[in-house]
Amino acid sequence: MNQKNILPYDGLAYLIDDTEGEFEWPKVTACLAETIPWRIETARLFGRDMPVPRMTAWFGDADYTYSGIRHRAAPFPAVVQRLRERAEAISGVSYNAVLLNLYRDGSDSVGWHSDHEAGLGDCPTIASLSLGATRCFQFRHRRAKETITLELSEALWLVMAGETQRFWVHQVPKTTAAVERRINLTFRRMIPVHQPRQTPQWS
Repeated sequence: MNQKNILPYDGLAYLIDDTEGEFEWPKVTACLAETIPWRIETARLFGRDMPVPRMTAWFGDADYTYSGIRHRAAPFPAVVQRLRERAEAISGVSYNAVLLNLYRDGSDSVGWHSDHEAGLGDCPTIASLSLGATRCFQFRHRRAKETITLELSEALWLVMAGETQRFWVHQVPKTTAAVERRINLTFRRMIPVHQPRQTPQWS
């Protein structure tokens, strides 16, 4: 895939516009908003229990735990399965799990973090799909502190690969602007932590 890497160093990240694809994206967004069993989670951060400022859902072959939140394994709904197949076609990587985030308005957000859990392996490839409202998304290099700001609109895939999660953190900041709901799906491949990690290959 001959996409331009949007990271200047220490990682791989690609933007892929899927607006002309097979999906009617407003209908997909509405279906996800109305049928997914969204939950409001409480995370344990810095020794404190704090409500997560967005709604989440998890589907995959295994449980998933981060920041004290435990998601149980659950089968993919039909609409999410179709999106997984699309993610695999775009990135050339197979996925067995997905985390969904529902940002209800501009006050919902996710702070600086990287997807570095042991179950993801050392160099995971993650395919992230944005639906609904356009929101600001930022990368920041851990050492150099260089920041890259993107505007992620509907039907835009962000594929992160290589050593991106090792060297870069990312966030969706709060905004005071009037924005509608945004749904984000991040497809990933989870591996058993007791087995040697394998490095996914970009193709």
